[in-house]
Amino acid sequence: QVQLVESGGGLVQPGGSLRLSCAASGTIFNIDTMGWYRQAPGKQRELVAALSSISTKYADSVKGRFTISRDNAKNTVYLQMNSLKPEDTAVYYCNVFRGATILGSWGQGTQVTVSS
Repeated sequence: QVQLVESGGGLVQPGGSLRLSCAASGTIFNIDTMGWYRQAPGKQRELVAALSSISTKYADSVKGRFTISRDNAKNTVYLQMNSLKPEDTAVYYCNVFRGATILGSWGQGTQVTVSS
C-alpha cells in the first residue's frame, strides 16, 4: 500500500496562492490516477483535482485556479492553488486510485485557511 504525506498548507489571504506537496512512498504505476481531495467543516470529502497519464480533471469550483502536477522522479504530486477564496478553506488530502479503488492510506492532510 502507498503511504502519502501532505504538506504546504497554511493561512493565506483571499486572492493569494499556496503550493501543496504530496510525498508518496511505494510505487505509483502509470495506469494509476493521483488526486487531491479536500474536506471542509460539515461537508464530505470531495475530489478537486485528478491527474492520470491520459487526462487532467478539476472540480468546477477550482477550475482555472488550481493546477495539479506530478514529479515521477521524486514520487511527488503538487497542487498549485491561485486566486484562493474563503470557500477553499479545508483540509487537503492526496491519494492514488485505480478505477474506483483508493490504493493509498489516508494521511492527516494539510490545513488550508483562506481568510483576511
